[in-house]
Amino acid sequence: MRKIGIPFFIVNPKSYLYGEESLQLALVADNLAEKYGIEIFFTAPFADLANIRANTKNLKVTAQHMDSLVPGRGMGYALPESLKAAGIEAVFLNHAEHSLKLTDLVKTIKRAKELEIITVVCADSLEEAIAIAKLDPDILLCEPTDLIGTGKTSSYDYITETTTKIKEINENVLVMQAAGISSGEDVYQTIINGADGTGATSGILNAPDKSKRLEEMIQAIAQAKNKK
Repeated sequence: MRKIGIPFFIVNPKSYLYGEESLQLALVADNLAEKYGIEIFFTAPFADLANIRANTKNLKVTAQHMDSLVPGRGMGYALPESLKAAGIEAVFLNHAEHSLKLTDLVKTIKRAKELEIITVVCADSLEEAIAIAKLDPDILLCEPTDLIGTGKTSSYDYITETTTKIKEINENVLVMQAAGISSGEDVYQTIINGADGTGATSGILNAPDKSKRLEEMIQAIAQAKNKK
């Protein structure tokens, strides 16, 4: 598996963007990844992933969910081998909007490792983050559910505490903090205070100019990288 460059940024439009609009933002992100030398992940609905992969070269194209089944029986699931064949490099798991039971999370992380798909696993509390860190995900997203989409970021004490405790349990896990990220300054402070990466949804999508806001955030990642 290719090493993940840090600090990284995840553009996560969820289901707000699809088709041509999703592709256009992905193209902007692709150019920014090259311009600033920053690792950018880009999520999209399943049906858009292959098209985005075919039209970009610098992004880690990311599925928003994956199931643990193997090729064969199974209807209406996100098959890992199918995602891999479409060119995806990473997958979100256990997001608050698509949470998994522990047994399913264990199986799905295992399937992702078999196929060398990067796992971005979500945790909505420090306790959950500590438990998930033991499952050896590639990236652990510490995002209190009650802050998602509010524009309020996690406190810097929370960022420092969760990052430190996760690294104590598993130093190989990259820690992402992304609650309420809505400006370049939010991005900068999150990285400076210890996170390996961050990302945004509404902070980008609600901006008067999505492309401009995204560049502002990627510039901030680059500045924090140089500062650190």
